[in-house]
Amino acid sequence: MSAETTSGAIVGGVHVYPLRVYFEDTDTAGVVYYANYLKYAERARTEMLRTLGVPHAAMMAGDGLTFAVRRCEADYLRPAHLDDALQVHTSGIALEAASLWADQVVMRRDETLVRMRLRLACLGEGGRPARLPPALRTALRPLLRDGGRGGFAEQYGIRNRTYAWNQTP
Repeated sequence: MSAETTSGAIVGGVHVYPLRVYFEDTDTAGVVYYANYLKYAERARTEMLRTLGVPHAAMMAGDGLTFAVRRCEADYLRPAHLDDALQVHTSGIALEAASLWADQVVMRRDETLVRMRLRLACLGEGGRPARLPPALRTALRPLLRDGGRGGFAEQYGIRNRTYAWNQTP
């Protein structure tokens, strides 16, 4: 089995990660338990890094860096069921100094099941914020939102929280 088969692939600026729903993922009605979509998204992000040539384990061992989910918004639109073949699409990456934003969508064929928007903080030793390494920034280029040209706050509907107190928000 090739790494592409298990890690997914980059298709048109989107990382596509395939997975199957197993019995362990479902409740007694055969419906995927909501928290498992977060696990699917985590696996997809890990495999995205591997596909881009920056395995998470190597990042941890080499640079002492890891990611922590700082924010997650999820819209659960339709349920997945036992034995469904799903895909997690990761795209819309926007970079900050020590974090990144990503859009993730869980699909069943052409049907959107769950939409997520996440902010991931890059952490170094002691759990302190750390700058995203240049190699990671370069590797993420194929998935950057709007060609990587800033504007993440507007695109994600957030405000920069570092303004001075005497400024109008």
